Amino acid sequence: MRLTGLALSLAVLGVICALSLAVGAQAIPPGEVWQQFWHPDGGETASVVHDLRVPRTLLGICVGAALGLAGALMQALTRNPLADPGVLGVNSGASLAVVCSILFLDARDMTTWVWFSLVGAMIASVAVYLLGAHHPTRLVLAGAAVSASLLAGINGVLALDSGVFDQWRFWDVGALAGRSLDVVAQVAPFVLVGTALALALGRGMNAIALGEQTGQALGVRLGRTRLLAGLAITLLCGAATAAAGPIGFIGLMAPHAVRAFTGPDHRWVLAYSAVLAPALLLAADVLGRVVVRPAELESGIVTAFLGGPIFIYLLRRRKAVTA
Repeated sequence: MRLTGLALSLAVLGVICALSLAVGAQAIPPGEVWQQFWHPDGGETASVVHDLRVPRTLLGICVGAALGLAGALMQALTRNPLADPGVLGVNSGASLAVVCSILFLDARDMTTWVWFSLVGAMIASVAVYLLGAHHPTRLVLAGAAVSASLLAGINGVLALDSGVFDQWRFWDVGALAGRSLDVVAQVAPFVLVGTALALALGRGMNAIALGEQTGQALGVRLGRTRLLAGLAITLLCGAATAAAGPIGFIGLMAPHAVRAFTGPDHRWVLAYSAVLAPALLLAADVLGRVVVRPAELESGIVTAFLGGPIFIYLLRRRKAVTA
C-alpha cells in the first residue's frame, strides 16, 4: 500500500512539474510548450522554456527534496514535530556569508553567492551541533542562540552599506526564479549525497524516536546516527538555502502531510518527503506566478503565507494534546 502511495506521489510530482513548465507570466499554449521542450527552434518561446522554466523546475525539485528530508530528520532528531530546518541556524549562517561576500569581496553573481552561502550554512550548522549535540532540547536552544547572534551580525553589516542590502534582499526573499542551470549543477552533488545519507538513516531515526534506552537495546549506535543525521541536515539545508535563499515552512509542512498516510515509520516518512516536498514547493511557485499576473510572487513569500497559519494550527493542536 505504501509503495502504491509513493508511486501516486511521484505521479503528482510529475503533474506539478508539467504545470511548472507550462504556466508562467507569459501565456504560452501547453502544446507549444511541449513542442519547444522536445524540439526547440531557438526562438523566444524556446528560450523561455529552456532558459527560465526548466532551470526553475529542476531547482524546485532539488530544493524541495532537500528541505523536506531535512525537516523530517530535524523533527526526528529533536523529537519535536514543530522543528524546521531553520532551527539549526542554516538560514542565518548562509545570509551572513552572502552579506559579507557582497560587502568585502564585491561579489555580485548568484553563482558566487552559492558557494559563500553554502560555507556559511555549514559553519553555522556545525557550531549548533557542537553546542547541543547531546540533547534534543539543547540542540534547539543552541540553534536559537546562534541564529540570534548571526542575525545581529547581518544587521550590523547591512548598516555599514545600504548598497549591500539592495543586492542581498534579492537572494534573501527566497525564490526559484532567476537561477540558472549552473546554480542547479553546483548544489546538486550536495543534495544527492545528503539525500542518500538521509534515506539510509530511516532505521536509526526510528530508534531515536523510541528513546535512548530502547534505541541502544535495539543495537543502534545513537551517537553515530545523530552525527550522520546532523551531516545530512547540513548538506541538505546548506545546499537548498545557498541555491534558493531561505524558504520557510516546506521542511515543516511536508513531513506532517506525509505522516497522515505513512505513520511514524521514518523510512517511509523520509521517502515520501523527498517526493512530496518538491511537489509542494513547485505548487507554491506556480501559484505565485498566477495570483498577481503579470507580476509574480516569489515562492518564499507564498510558502510563508501558506505555512504561517498551518504552523499556528499545529502548535494549537499540540497544546491541546498535551493539556
